[in-house]
Amino acid sequence: MNQPLWHNIDAAEALERLGSDPAKGISGQEALRRLEQYGQNVLKEKKGRCAFFIFCGQFNDFIIWVLIAASIISGILKEWVDALAIIVIVMLNAVLGFIQEFRAEKTLKALKKLAIPVSKVVRDGLLDILPSSRLVPGDLIEIEAGDSVPADARIIYSTPNFMAQEAALTGESTPVAKTSYTLKEKDTVFADRANIIYMGTSAVSGKARAVIVATGMNTELGRIAEMVQEASISQTPLQRKLEKFGQWVVYMCLAVVTLVFILGILRGGEILEMFLTAVSLAVAAIPEGLPAVVTISLALGVQRMVRHHALIRKLHAVETLGCTTVICSDKTGTLTKNEMTVQRAWAGGRTYDVTGTGYASEGGFEIEGNRIDTGKHPLLMKAFTISVLCNSAQIRDEAGKYRIVGDPTEGALLVAAAKVGITKEDLEETNTFIEEIPFDSERKMMTVIRQGDSGKAAYVKGAPEVVLNRCSHIIEEGGGVREMAPSDTGQIIRANDSFASKAMRVLAVAYRPVGEEINRYDSDAVENGLVFAGLIAMIDPPREEVVDAINKCFRAGIKSIMVTGDHKNTAVAVARQIGIFGEGSIVLGGDELQDKTDEQLAKEVEGIPVYARISAEHKLKIIRALKSRGHIVAMTGDGVNDAPALAEADIGVAMGAGTDVAKEASDMVVTDNNFASIVAAVEEGRGIYENIKKFIHYLLSCNVGEVLVMFFSSFFWLPLPLLPIHLLWVNLITDGLPALALGTDPYSPKIMQLPPRHANEAIVTRKSAYIMLCQGGAIALCTILAFVFVLFIEKGGLPRARTAAFVVLCCSQLFHSFNCRSQSLSLFKIGILTNKRLVLAAFVSLLLQVAVVHLPYFQVVFKTQDLSPLDWLVAAVFSSFTLWAMEIAKSRKIIASWMQQ
Repeated sequence: MNQPLWHNIDAAEALERLGSDPAKGISGQEALRRLEQYGQNVLKEKKGRCAFFIFCGQFNDFIIWVLIAASIISGILKEWVDALAIIVIVMLNAVLGFIQEFRAEKTLKALKKLAIPVSKVVRDGLLDILPSSRLVPGDLIEIEAGDSVPADARIIYSTPNFMAQEAALTGESTPVAKTSYTLKEKDTVFADRANIIYMGTSAVSGKARAVIVATGMNTELGRIAEMVQEASISQTPLQRKLEKFGQWVVYMCLAVVTLVFILGILRGGEILEMFLTAVSLAVAAIPEGLPAVVTISLALGVQRMVRHHALIRKLHAVETLGCTTVICSDKTGTLTKNEMTVQRAWAGGRTYDVTGTGYASEGGFEIEGNRIDTGKHPLLMKAFTISVLCNSAQIRDEAGKYRIVGDPTEGALLVAAAKVGITKEDLEETNTFIEEIPFDSERKMMTVIRQGDSGKAAYVKGAPEVVLNRCSHIIEEGGGVREMAPSDTGQIIRANDSFASKAMRVLAVAYRPVGEEINRYDSDAVENGLVFAGLIAMIDPPREEVVDAINKCFRAGIKSIMVTGDHKNTAVAVARQIGIFGEGSIVLGGDELQDKTDEQLAKEVEGIPVYARISAEHKLKIIRALKSRGHIVAMTGDGVNDAPALAEADIGVAMGAGTDVAKEASDMVVTDNNFASIVAAVEEGRGIYENIKKFIHYLLSCNVGEVLVMFFSSFFWLPLPLLPIHLLWVNLITDGLPALALGTDPYSPKIMQLPPRHANEAIVTRKSAYIMLCQGGAIALCTILAFVFVLFIEKGGLPRARTAAFVVLCCSQLFHSFNCRSQSLSLFKIGILTNKRLVLAAFVSLLLQVAVVHLPYFQVVFKTQDLSPLDWLVAAVFSSFTLWAMEIAKSRKIIASWMQQ
């Protein structure tokens, strides 16, 4: 069905065609019917890889194809058992890789569903917040600065400064002005349709109400989505490090394997046997399953972060979190509860105390502890009347529980006004809305023009210093108006400073009549010559858990910085309560920051824990100064103007209640807006990275052991202690379950007592590589000694000696998996059962190893023989050697002291 030319249709006609009311929107019942008709407001995603192709992808590896070729050659030479065994193990490896990748894909898909965008919608005459996916044509939506547009919509009302960023659709780099006026030209090009807002764009200033005309794949963005192929996902820094490291490992392994093959031929070994041995050794030595294990560990870690209210949007953030040295946090809602409560007011030279907390209207007003009749204080009533008329919030009573829809500060004003008997519903009946000049970070004030019984008036609220500068008059005690004197200004400033010093947020309220001489409603014309009415002070108490989180950061070598738009006194008072600001600390205001050069700030930034009266532009300057000192910076933000700072920071942290633009620019979204959740995510990031290092250490040290067994036996002209089938089996049961279990190892309780690791730190350092070589050498030595013991001392014959070596190689790696839980702490201090997954993985792998040794069918396949109790005792002694050797080294702190040198 052809869509009407909505830009060419009057707003009233558009509403009529869509069956929507300009004030009430559509009904909930009608919305459900339309949802069935049009479907959900989502873009269809390209289907992910199906299970079949994921499984086939496990064979897309050169070494695997060489192994399959080796099995075919074995078949041609009628070595049917070897051929079948190799194919079975290749298939088992493929199944294991498939399970890992399939789980990772399912996990990542589930994570994408966690962030559900929401929109402000008017239905049945009530403003509500609903999932954007449930919007339908005819819905009325409200959009303001920072919001993403959820669907294509025709504007029916907008403020004069309403602008949208449409670069994603039109390529226009600068924001474009939007209006509700009807466009006359039918063939107006897409980019010039100023009365239409489009899905996928965002508002950068002002606000608007619009009626949805198209949803989902019927939007302009949906049409583009049909033509655009899914973009490839770029590798994360961690993946690039692993790929580079993996290539180095492959080259080293192939070199050693080639040497083993040549030595075997030189000593008279059969070419086919040595070829199968070399290929099997290459498959065992190269950790081809490492990327899948890393993906699983990251995905599981990201899921655990969700339980800490941290949603990771970009995978590299997990790696970077562990390097974070500075967390720059906003105050309101992050360090504090974001439950604003009015506690003080000043009007007509008097200070009033306000009782009661929360969003319920219980409480009242007092002077010096005595309850007053607010009806006898007209100047107080006037101040709160202005605060309600200049207000966009609503109080919703939901089954006796009050909820604020809108800004918490405005909600606190409505609650306090209700305590003096003033309600928004009553005032709006006699004061008709005309125009709004919305708050922005530059002006720091908001104005609403209304038509009342006595004419039009502008009602203003904002930062005291800004509003005061625009006031020329003040209300007198009797209700009259006179010019403001310097003594009035001084009194107001002293009252403001007194409130702010007690960690209160202070707003000034003012008004002015709007005569016929004002023919345009903009800031320059209206927000001058104001009549000052009063000050209203509120507090947002610190979160109880923030103090512990700040202390945890201090112990972890992470600097906590408050970056707020509040008054200096307010910022310092809160900072003192939570432990950021101490004796000798410095607070820097936005005006002072503006005057400093980048070089000056870089020199001073280490000693500044609090920044007050900071704009979004200042955040960039702070981030760059900290980065110049080598810091890895996490910066919080929630507004549209915070997007550049979030993108500039090493970790951009958006608040869950923030704007869509901030979330899109961020690496992580904190769903509960809590600073403690950011710290928990840092701890989780450190733990994930440490566990990745643990199983990399485990895989590589075990693989080194396997390679050295074959190398030394060839070098010293010993019979081959292991057959190709043995190497493939060991690779299967030791590189799978134990490695995954190490990826879920509980984090060290001291992980947040260590300094942050350097961002450029290698996954495997020279010292850790030396430890791996020593541990792998120990595994190889024990395997060869067990082989020699059974072959030459017990005279047990070559098959039994190989069986013993086979058992020791496998079991020593299972013992070694417990070593890898820590390079410095004893296993008995950590607790053997603290990682039950690892215990279970080792037990299952051991049972499988016993089965291939003693069950008759597997003895034929794996060419093993029954071992005597003495052989098993010998195997247990040799297998556990690396564990006991490491325990002794840990108890004497040999490794820890060597690593610190």
